[in-house]
Parts: sequence; structure tokens; C-alpha cells
Amino acid sequence: MPPSTRIIPMRDDFCVFILTHGRPTRVITEGTLRRHGYTGKIFIVIDDEDQAGEEYKRIYGEDVLVFSKDEAGGYTDQFDNSPDRRAVVWARNVCWDLARQRGYRYFIQLDDDYGDFQYRRTGRGHKNSRSINEEFHSWAIRSLDTVFEALVRLVETTSVKTVAFSQGGDHMGGQNTRNLYRRKAMNSFVCDVDKPIRFKGRMNEDVTTYVSQGNKGDLFLTYMELQLTHGSTQQGSGGMTELYQDSGTYMKSFYTVMAAPSCVTVKPFRSHRATGPRNPRLHHKINWHKAVPKILRE
Repeated sequence: MPPSTRIIPMRDDFCVFILTHGRPTRVITEGTLRRHGYTGKIFIVIDDEDQAGEEYKRIYGEDVLVFSKDEAGGYTDQFDNSPDRRAVVWARNVCWDLARQRGYRYFIQLDDDYGDFQYRRTGRGHKNSRSINEEFHSWAIRSLDTVFEALVRLVETTSVKTVAFSQGGDHMGGQNTRNLYRRKAMNSFVCDVDKPIRFKGRMNEDVTTYVSQGNKGDLFLTYMELQLTHGSTQQGSGGMTELYQDSGTYMKSFYTVMAAPSCVTVKPFRSHRATGPRNPRLHHKINWHKAVPKILRE
């Protein structure tokens, strides 16, 4: 069989954690993973304050992992004293312990609302195109095992702390053909139990963490030729949706400003997908010239 079509079985030291809360019948990511060719182990991670916990167990059985939010709170800085704990930061931090307890070295954290995993490329005469001109293409991943294996090897063999799939917003303004990576990681995280990450902030925890850790030299990367698609953060119900609807992105963005005021500000941002064309929202803005160390050419 030619190398390009050789199927690599999913390594047995890797698993998927789907972080979810309050919507046991709508864990879309689980079916999406199987549809796109992932054959490995999947765990559903919920907290002990989830009132839908028994329904999760009825549907997913022993694959449901329940963690103590109080226990995770002992080593999680939520950046405020709010009693509102409708947030994912505690679940993000507990995954290293969950993986270690079950004998896994590597894992990926995913949210529960992903609809597709895609390749993204710029090139000429692609099979999905009617044109021979250089243009942008995207098509479905059919062998996620192979993709996860490659991302794990990146984390395994380099100093990269974590690597993520890109999202639609990363490609706004057109495909950047010069950069395969961006120095950020959001929404999905390929991780190593020997490279622990402590997420920070009750809201905007992914941005706050990659900025504050990147400020110290840690490498958080997004691979731009892979993309996941997911539901809008302020539509639907369950998960963190109500939290964002109650407080808005005004509060959400300022958690990152608190963590790194030297390089993060807040500015109006128009997103047709999240809020509609006539309702600009406040959103974080990172000055990357001030956010992370740089290596100068000799």
C-alpha cells in the first residue's frame, strides 16, 4: 500500500476528553469524531455539580468521568470571587490528572459542539475546484487517527506545550500562506501529561492562558491547515452559553486584560456569526509585538 494511503492505527497512549455540561443529548463532538475517522478512546468529562450527570451516565456509561469542582478549584485561579461556576476552566485543569489515572500519556481536550474537522489549503487545480488558478480549498478529514498521531508527535518531539486546530475566525481576511502556525491555542488542545498547563480565569481561560504562558516563553500553537467548526458561543443553550449571555463578551475579554495589561486591550468587534451585523461586541485585542519573546536572526 502506498505511504500516502497507509492507515496508521490510533496509538494506545492517547485519548480524547470531551468537556461538557448540562446537555447530555447534544454531545455532537462524539459522533463527529467517529464520522471523521477517529477510532480511539473517548471520555465524557463532567463536574459533580452537573444536574444532568445521571443522564450522561445512562447514555455513555463508564466513559463518563466525574470530577470534583471543589477539588479542582484548589489549584485553579479563577481571577475573581464570583460564586457563579458555569465555566470550563476547572474541567480544563483536571484533564492531566484524569489522563494519568487511566494510564494515558497524551490527550486532546475538545468542547462538545464540533460539527466538522477539515483540512485547509491554498493551491492550484485541487480536485474540489473547477479552476486551475491558485485559490483556497477546504475538505473533510477522513482519518483523524492519522491527524491526531501527527499532532501528538509534534508535542512529543519538540518543546511545543500544546497545539490546536484553527477555527473559522483564524482565517478571516483570507488564507495566510506564509504562516503554517499561529502562536495561540483555543478550543482544542493536544497535551502531554508531562507538560502540565494551568488554565486561568473563569472566562476567556484559553486566551488568558496562552497569552500569560506565552509571555514566559511557552509555545502554544495553532496549526492553520487544520480546522474544526463549532457552534457559536452565544447561541444555543447549555454549556457556557448562558454565562456568556448573562455577562457578555465585555466581562469575558477583561479577564485577559487582567492577566496581561501590557499587551492586551479591548476594542469593538463586529461578528455576523455571533451577534449579528448591527451589534458590535467588545473583544480582546492582543499586541503580539509585546506579548511573547522573540528570537532574532544573528
